[in-house]
Amino acid sequence: MLWTILIILLALWLFGVIIDIAGGLIHLLLVVALVVFLIRIFRKRGRH
Repeated sequence: MLWTILIILLALWLFGVIIDIAGGLIHLLLVVALVVFLIRIFRKRGRH
């Protein structure tokens, strides 16, 4: 699920960079997805 969201956000970010439409919102969503992804990775490492 998280990978799907990350891939979609990356695709939208690339589209936004190319077209330059709503780039700020897409960048914000991409940063939020990256932070959530990193938090989940570090929590999984802590449990093992």
